[in-house]
Parts: sequence; structure tokens; C-alpha cells
Amino acid sequence: QVQLAESGGGLVQAGGSLRLSCVGSGRSISPHAMAWFRQAPGREREFVAGITWNGRSTNYAESVKGRFTISRDNAKNTVYLQMNSLKPEDTAVYYCALDLTPRLTPPGATYEYDYWGQGTQVTVSS
Repeated sequence: QVQLAESGGGLVQAGGSLRLSCVGSGRSISPHAMAWFRQAPGREREFVAGITWNGRSTNYAESVKGRFTISRDNAKNTVYLQMNSLKPEDTAVYYCALDLTPRLTPPGATYEYDYWGQGTQVTVSS
């Protein structure tokens, strides 16, 4: 079992930045791909960014490319999402997720992930 806990969300003006953190406990996250998803009210949960176990491969949703950066520190059992140039449409609850299956690239589908955090709210005001 692994527990994931997100933090770092909040209220920010458009154009601002936030850094989200996701800390794992109960087991090491280092062998596993990790990802960030988000869910806005009335919408399905969507993939934002993913990172392989060693950090050498990342992938992003088109809507966040060039603005968001996913990274990880396996020694701290933590994954990060640096979000710059935030837009009102980035407003959502952000979730981190862990994939137990070894893969070359992090998958983009929610059903591929085995563990989820509780989420952290990000609100971007115009």
C-alpha cells in the first residue's frame, strides 16, 4: 500500500505560478511512474503530466506544454508539478497518481494508475 498526499494548491492570479508537491508514504515511489491529473467541476479527470521512475522521460497534455514541468526527487519520495503562466482554465483539483506497471512512458489514462492522492485545489483568477 502507498499513500499519496498533495500540497501546494491555492488561489493565484492569472499569469502567476504555483508548485505542487506529492509525497508518498508506506512504500517507495522510486520504482514507479507518476503523474498529475486534474478535474474541473462538471468535467472528467484529465491527464496533465507524467514522469518515468528515473525522471528521464516526461509527457504533457498539449494544454500545459511549455508552462508546466513535472519532476521528482526519489530520495524524498516526492513528485512535483511546477506551474507557470497559469490561466483561469487551469482551475481544478489536482491529483497525483502512481502506476505500478513498468512502462517506457507514463500512460495518460486514469484507469492505468493504481494509487491516487486526495487532491489539492488550484484556483486561478482573472
